[in-house]
Amino acid sequence: MFGGMWLLWGRDLPEVSDLDVINFSGQTRVFDRRGELIGTLTPSLASGTSVNRELLGQKQISSWLQKAVVASEDRRFYSHNGVDLIGVTRGLLKGLLRNDLEGGSSITQQVVKNTLLSDLKGARTAERKFKEAVLAYQVDRRFNKDQILNAYLNVIYWGDGGQQDIIGAGAAARAYFKKEPWELNLAESVYLATIIPAPNRRYKEFEAYRPLMKSVLTRMVEDGQITKQQAEQAWITPIYPAGWRLGWKDDGTLRSAVLERPSRLEENLNGMTPPGQKYRYLSYLQEVERELAGKVGKGALYRGGKIFTGMDLQAQQAAERASTQAQLPDGATLGLAQVNPQNGEVLALVGQKLTGGRPAEWNNATQSRRQVGSSIKPLLYTLALEQGWKQSDTILDAPITGDYQPKNYSGTWTGVYVSMRYALNHSLNLPTVRMGQALGVTAFENKLRDLGLTPPRDGGLSLSIGTLEASPLQMAAAYAPFANGGIYYAPSTVRRMEDPQGKVLYRRPDPAGKRVWDKRVAWLGLDMIRGVVNDLSAYQGGLATRARIDGWQVGGKTGTTNDVKDLWFVGVTPLTSGAVWVGKQEGGPLPGWAYSGDVPTPVWQAATAGALAGRESATFVPPEGVVYRTYYRLNMAFLTENADQPPVGHDGSRRPTEPETPPAVTTPEPPQPAATPAPTPEPVPAEPVPAEPAPPTTTPWGDTTSEPPTSEPPVSEPLPDVPQTAEPVPTEPVPIEPMPSEPVPTEPGPGESVPNEPVPNEPVPSEPVPDAPAPEEPRPSDPAQPETNPWLPPELTLPPRP
Repeated sequence: MFGGMWLLWGRDLPEVSDLDVINFSGQTRVFDRRGELIGTLTPSLASGTSVNRELLGQKQISSWLQKAVVASEDRRFYSHNGVDLIGVTRGLLKGLLRNDLEGGSSITQQVVKNTLLSDLKGARTAERKFKEAVLAYQVDRRFNKDQILNAYLNVIYWGDGGQQDIIGAGAAARAYFKKEPWELNLAESVYLATIIPAPNRRYKEFEAYRPLMKSVLTRMVEDGQITKQQAEQAWITPIYPAGWRLGWKDDGTLRSAVLERPSRLEENLNGMTPPGQKYRYLSYLQEVERELAGKVGKGALYRGGKIFTGMDLQAQQAAERASTQAQLPDGATLGLAQVNPQNGEVLALVGQKLTGGRPAEWNNATQSRRQVGSSIKPLLYTLALEQGWKQSDTILDAPITGDYQPKNYSGTWTGVYVSMRYALNHSLNLPTVRMGQALGVTAFENKLRDLGLTPPRDGGLSLSIGTLEASPLQMAAAYAPFANGGIYYAPSTVRRMEDPQGKVLYRRPDPAGKRVWDKRVAWLGLDMIRGVVNDLSAYQGGLATRARIDGWQVGGKTGTTNDVKDLWFVGVTPLTSGAVWVGKQEGGPLPGWAYSGDVPTPVWQAATAGALAGRESATFVPPEGVVYRTYYRLNMAFLTENADQPPVGHDGSRRPTEPETPPAVTTPEPPQPAATPAPTPEPVPAEPVPAEPAPPTTTPWGDTTSEPPTSEPPVSEPLPDVPQTAEPVPTEPVPIEPMPSEPVPTEPGPGESVPNEPVPNEPVPSEPVPDAPAPEEPRPSDPAQPETNPWLPPELTLPPRP
């Protein structure tokens, strides 16, 4: 039986050496890109999903507590070899008789369960019990009993502390008694030992579990750990756990017990957190720890030395300030990441909505994978540009045929062809899905992989409007090629690590970028996302107007998912690429009033503006072979060779329709898709504008002499294959015509993405299916509806269909 279990589960066991962290010094210092000290990596032990970053030594924990825990949890701890066979036998009998595999675990096994096997999340399975037993024997051979007990006291869960769990003896002493762990008396120690099996329930039922304290004291006397007189004195010693109002009699019995304020646990915990444990920049330090652990090992990581990172302290502080000031819906949190587009170095990370207290351990910036909604659309549109489409090309805004039936955010559609630029500015789903249908899902999936993203299996056409899941750091890296001429760099936090003697243990290789876009195509994509931010005012329905930063060029895209579960903004400037996600940690819908243009976008703007404050101005430098033409009163970038070609209409099939001159609009009745050719406005050459200033020659994210320069090109300089001579760049187009007589709805998020999953068990066909003509609709009866509009493109002069 043992041999069979070993074949099944015994060959992928974790290394017990991970528990060595309890003996490390924790003096590894971490520096930002300019050599400023930003923190110290402290050894930590996981306890399920929580982490204790304050590992106490044996002499820092009350001896009374150590003895009480052994008497309560594992009386034969000092005599068995990691597994208490008597306890295991009792647990097996309990499992057979009551169908419950819990019980019988020794202190050593519980250390293993809470650290080395935390990924199993305490599952009551034979696999977990087997692995527990094997690893417990190994731990018992490697460490002495005092070390194992010390590890247990550092990782055990002692209850709910509000924003953070109460993990370890230090946190328990402070939360329950507002004392340091070495100050606990015998009575307080016994109380803490008795609530370990179910701390949240037992804390709230003080009277019911008071007799257990006498039982533990009796065991301690029987085992010779304390005298009878010490036990009697401890029994009559009054104790006052936080939040309780207790009245005591002289014989140690209760006169009264009222739980008045359980929140005192959280107040005590926050109020007594040691100054050195108030972690600044925790999210960034977490990622440094994760990145280096697999390269140098935990032993070297925590033994001391120096780590030099790519963090920009100004950017990190601005990001944390933006998180603290963020106005989020109740119950929502966030994740924020910023990278240097020129080499992939991570400038800033924030993993939670910061509130002034210690942030949660889960890092939404790097660990979470959330659906990205419409923020994926610029990647699809740029793929279309790569395959020869133009921003002036048009796409049919009408329902598609087949089982998959996405909708525009507004629930309406026009039944006419709209330009690519308009479809992206208004985040229309129907034209976007048709574009995905024409380009092919496989081609889009391959491009996403090139950009460091992982498309879902069988995502189908829904992938085009955002069913892909990603972290903010992944999305920031995927947008960076818009800002650097088409090069993707895998994000990284660490430059190098030295041991205490100055020997280099790890050095990041010179950044090796991967070309994902031709430099001219990358510029076209950049021009489109700059249009999302700048083409429309808030009154005109602009989705990302709140991303604008005075004095800086900005491009980006919002994103919203089904039921408003996830809100995104991803954007770039000449010096940064960043992403912000907002949602509930546990998942679930946000309020209906929450829009991506109003919630994550201002957070991105505040963080990015703070990172750029005081920097020498830098601008995007266009490549050769790009010119501008005006269509629909908007200046758009084109490849030189197709700039003067008329727009092409696309209906979602693989072959575009031939361009034709559209008939004059004489009635608000929308023409049917089968008979609606693409509009072909006459191109108007762009007015000459002064060339943009040359980029600065200094390095905006430059280093001081404390950190040697890296080999990657400065962020403000173009990549080697980008010409130094800039083409004239037009200013951002701003409508100058009178406002329409029919106001554009100001409700945030028109046309925002709401991905719809395909109907279960009905796969989306790999080949696009020609679309049936839209059904006839009755002619609108509103006489006030204008036939033309003096500032909108011709495609929008028709009323939307419900």
